[in-house]
Amino acid sequence: MNQLLEEFSKLANITTKLTILQAFLAIFLTFVLTIIITQVYKKTYKGNNYSQSFVHTIIIMGVVVSVIMIVIGNNVAVAFGLVGAFSIIRFRSAMSDPKDIAFIFFGMATGIACGLGFYLLAILFTVSLSILIYILYLFNYARKGEATKRLRITVPENLHYENLFDDLFEKYMESVFLQKVETTNLGTMIQLEYLINNKTGISDKTIIDEIRHRNANLKVSMNYVNYEGR
Repeated sequence: MNQLLEEFSKLANITTKLTILQAFLAIFLTFVLTIIITQVYKKTYKGNNYSQSFVHTIIIMGVVVSVIMIVIGNNVAVAFGLVGAFSIIRFRSAMSDPKDIAFIFFGMATGIACGLGFYLLAILFTVSLSILIYILYLFNYARKGEATKRLRITVPENLHYENLFDDLFEKYMESVFLQKVETTNLGTMIQLEYLINNKTGISDKTIIDEIRHRNANLKVSMNYVNYEGR
């Protein structure tokens, strides 16, 4: 009887060691693969609000999810318990770029694959999707015209501005939308505000110079509403 207990004890120790080894391998591999994912994210990010904390979040989420999958294993009761525990978590910060959410899921999917022991699948998934993302970035897939800009034109109060710039807009811009008209400088000037998209190859300076010839050389300003390489 004692010998049988000793054999079970040895088997339990071996199983524990194997579990610890698998857990370490899953965590380490997840960390390496999420590092690759964040490098792709850094390389392909085109927004103006890059966050180091978000990059760290991708790595942390991947590793945490891999550990969760190791803990769950085939235990349905533990799985439901964890679902209930995580349901109380609320994320207070909104994602500025929809692609950020995709990278979060990318890291989590890698962690899930590693946590379940599908190491080769995790590696193939990470490498192949990273290559696909970089190809989309390289060829600027689905790019639509130039960046959206806000054009402000100041004209004298007595100038009839309604159709003054129509031919310039047609010549140099893909789209124009008059967003606001307001008086300025104690009512002696009128400021027009447009949302515009330049035609490909048309510089901002060309547009500004042309407008200044018609607005009595008053102030013309242009600033970018957003720039994501679209």
